[in-house]
Amino acid sequence: MKRKPYVAGNWKMWGTRRQARDYFPRLLERLAPVAERTVDVGICAPFTALDVCVEAARGSGVRVLAQNMHQAAEGAHTGEISAAMLTELGVDGVVLGHSERRRDHCENDRALREKLPVALAAGLEPILCVGETEEEREQGETERRLRQQVWEALEDVPDDRLGDIVIAYEPVWAIGTGRTATPDQAQEAIAFIRALVADRSREAAAKIRILYGGSVKPDNAADILAQPDVDGALVGGASLDPVGFATIVAAAEER
Repeated sequence: MKRKPYVAGNWKMWGTRRQARDYFPRLLERLAPVAERTVDVGICAPFTALDVCVEAARGSGVRVLAQNMHQAAEGAHTGEISAAMLTELGVDGVVLGHSERRRDHCENDRALREKLPVALAAGLEPILCVGETEEEREQGETERRLRQQVWEALEDVPDDRLGDIVIAYEPVWAIGTGRTATPDQAQEAIAFIRALVADRSREAAAKIRILYGGSVKPDNAADILAQPDVDGALVGGASLDPVGFATIVAAAEER
């Protein structure tokens, strides 16, 4: 099955409303017209700039995603955001389980198991982030950790909805460190993740898009994106520059 590449930029804690307004015209002028574009493009923006991004992206085909979401519909969850709050803004998707959320906010696999079905039911496309730490890789625990994260998070997702999820493999040791997995390392891990999905549904495994994330930059994107199981990239710091981000999108178009 031919899978359309997907490049999403994760702004993390960057992007005031003014910065978001300035950013989008600079990005859009460097992207192919939506009717000619062969790559899906997304921007994962902070909550305060989501509505600005939705308006700025209107008609461009660029997806707008939130960086987190609570699994409850409402209630005593101070500081959290529900799926309905996101859909009311016209948001297209949501990043779930980023390693920084796991590390800094104690998000665990069980919470993600609850969040994924909620996001899907709301019509949001979830990007599920998984990946091992440096210690886990050095100890030969990469596959064990990925198996735990993927199987736990997807447990309550019906087989016929698995292909509607995007998975981002982000080795924790490569996020924000300047270190990047080699193309072979990225391919090996992502092929393993695809095999885990195939244990549930071969059809979903052929359809699901699995991205690589971890210090993706314009000068290394092409080699990583050329791997057969790598369907795109979740880009961190390099996405803050619309010129550099558009260069990564162009690399995905040429894969």
